[in-house]
Amino acid sequence: MNTCFIYHSYSGITRKLVEKVRAACGGDAIEVTPRQRYNALTAYTLGCMRARNGQCDPIDPEIIDVSGYDLIVIGTPVWAFRATPAVNAAIASLRGAEGKKAVLFATCGGTPGETIPRLRDALAGKGAEVIGEMVFTKKDTGDPEKIDALIRMVMDAAGTS
Repeated sequence: MNTCFIYHSYSGITRKLVEKVRAACGGDAIEVTPRQRYNALTAYTLGCMRARNGQCDPIDPEIIDVSGYDLIVIGTPVWAFRATPAVNAAIASLRGAEGKKAVLFATCGGTPGETIPRLRDALAGKGAEVIGEMVFTKKDTGDPEKIDALIRMVMDAAGTS
């Protein structure tokens, strides 16, 4: 089963997690980047406001075609209890997601708020079915057992366990 990891990583935490899971499970990775980069000040002011409002940033790649994949794994940091504007844009840009399975995960310093339910709803709007979800706090991102649980979830969803 072909797997595609789609993610945004502001500080590198989400990227490192994707790299670990992808190394264990295989698949392709697409790192979504905002065309106008955030700095420390704008990430916590403008970025959080845009995340809270469910807005999308202009991103690269502009369109993400997942028609050649069976499983989509989406990872996001949590900004203001929501997915980042880059991940909102990534989901909005998906093409060929109808009938695909999806796994979601979020990395956060505290609580994820409405991040996972909103992503689930957005993917449902694209015709994908979320079959696994996980949240990683700052402490969890270094926990081998929690990382292994995500790896198992992705492998089970991909039918490769």
